[in-house]
Amino acid sequence: MIRTLMVRGLLLGLLAGLVAGGFAFVFGEPRIDSAIALEEAATAEAAGSEPEPAGHSHEISRPVQKAGLFLATGLYGLAIGGVFALVYAGLRGRVGPRNEGGLALSAAGMAFVAIILVPFLKYPANPPAVGDPATINDRTFLYVVMVLVGLAATAIAVAVARRITAGSWQRWIGAVAAFLVPVIAAWVVLPTVDEVPEGFPASLLWEFRVASLGTHLVFWAAFGVLFGWVSDRAARRAEALAAA
Repeated sequence: MIRTLMVRGLLLGLLAGLVAGGFAFVFGEPRIDSAIALEEAATAEAAGSEPEPAGHSHEISRPVQKAGLFLATGLYGLAIGGVFALVYAGLRGRVGPRNEGGLALSAAGMAFVAIILVPFLKYPANPPAVGDPATINDRTFLYVVMVLVGLAATAIAVAVARRITAGSWQRWIGAVAAFLVPVIAAWVVLPTVDEVPEGFPASLLWEFRVASLGTHLVFWAAFGVLFGWVSDRAARRAEALAAA
C-alpha cells in the first residue's frame, strides 16, 4: 500500500507541479520581467550607461529561465508528492475524514496553510530588485523558522482536536485556537523584514506576491483534488473486488 501511495503521490505531484508552472508562467513571469527591467535600468543609471535588453545582463537568459520554470515546479511536485504520500499513509484511519478524498483535501489544505500561507503572511515573496543580497541568508533562515512554526502549530492543532471529545464545533474552536497561539506569537516575536527600495512600484510588488501565492494555491488545490479523486476511485474499486 505504501508503494502504491508513493507512486500515486509522485505522479500526481508532478502533474500538479506542471499545472502550477503554467499558472506561474502566465501570471508570474510578466511581473518578473518588469522587475528585472527596473533593476537593470537602475543599475545602468548608476553606472551612467544605457540599460541592456531585459534579461541579457543575467548569467542565464530569460527564455532559459522560463523554460526551467516547468522543470522546477515539476521537481517540486515530485518531492512534495512523495512526502505527502508518506504523511497521508500515516493519517489514514487515525486523523481527519474517513473517506479517502476528504482526507486528501483536508491534508492538502493543512499543508498549504502550514508551509505556504503562515510564512507568506510574515515574509511574503519579493521580485528581483527587492531585497538586500547581503541579508539573503538571514531572510532564508527566518522564512524556514516560520515554516517550522506552521508545521508545529498544525501538529498541535491536530493533537488538541483529537483530545477534545465534545461536539464538532468545540473541536474546531480548540484546534483553531491551538494553531493560532504559536503562529501569532512567532509573528510578534520574529523581526520584520522590509527591504523594498524607495520608488519601487507598489502595484508590481502586489501583483508579484499575489501571483506567487496563487501559484502555490493552484499546486495544492490541484494536487489535493487529484490525489483525493484517484484515492476515492481506488478505494471503491477495492471495495467492489472485496464484495465480488
